[in-house]
Amino acid sequence: MSNVTKQARVLAALQTNEKGLTEKQMSARFGVASPRATVFALRNKGYAIYANRNTDTAGRTKTFYRLGTPTRAVVAAGYKALTAGV
Repeated sequence: MSNVTKQARVLAALQTNEKGLTEKQMSARFGVASPRATVFALRNKGYAIYANRNTDTAGRTKTFYRLGTPTRAVVAAGYKALTAGV
């Protein structure tokens, strides 16, 4: 059996799926008990995971998580935060 973590499997799926994954898909496909905590952990590891909300015609809202590239402003804010404590 493989020793690939659930976080690694979610990350691999986000890297190959441009549309993103919903919390329900993460739970069903990878057995993730808390998709938000998994996304939070991946963000803390430095991955730029964005949450996009989509509302259908019936008024139901789904959040799709996708892997993206941070903007220059986000990178600059990160460096500014790192140097603020120095």
